[in-house]
Amino acid sequence: MSDTLYLSLWYPNLRLAALPDKMTAVLGTFSAHGGEAGVYSATVWPVSWKESPVFQHVYGGGERGAGPQQAVEAAMELLHDDYAYEFQIGWNLWELETAPNVDPRWARGPRLVRVTGFGPLFDEGTYEQDGHIRIDFGDDEAFLEVDADLDAFSARHIEENVRQLVDLTSALEKGSGATARVLWSELGESLAQRLAARLGMRN
Repeated sequence: MSDTLYLSLWYPNLRLAALPDKMTAVLGTFSAHGGEAGVYSATVWPVSWKESPVFQHVYGGGERGAGPQQAVEAAMELLHDDYAYEFQIGWNLWELETAPNVDPRWARGPRLVRVTGFGPLFDEGTYEQDGHIRIDFGDDEAFLEVDADLDAFSARHIEENVRQLVDLTSALEKGSGATARVLWSELGESLAQRLAARLGMRN
């Protein structure tokens, strides 16, 4: 069963006015670690996830995407304590493509990652648990590929995805000045433990 993978980042004594700079730094880090330079979309949520967005702009992927600073400035022009600011950006990983009557093949392509900055009062202070900034990587299938035959060729692609994830999370923490980071999953299972089990490395 696939699980959703998140990275939460916290900053000491973060003031709301400093959040745009942190968001710009986080989004700008992706291009050096398998991501795209442009932001695909920006959405602003008021009060809680149950409310309708007060701002939404789709720039498009690839070269049509907006630069991180441009996207952040547009979405975060008016800062509110009870708003969440969500951006989508492309991140390239190896994934196993399967189709009927066709041999499976590994292909590298983008998936949309959601990067969200939380005002301190959004959804009753969700930042305390989810981080001042939360990155939603989507399902963890690209790091496990449970349906793939785990030969040396497949293992190499999975290893490259995992290495890229590790490098990115370290760079996000350092580049944005975070003092704490947690990589976690929706079901509460450790990716490292699942990967070890997948590779037959359980003690």
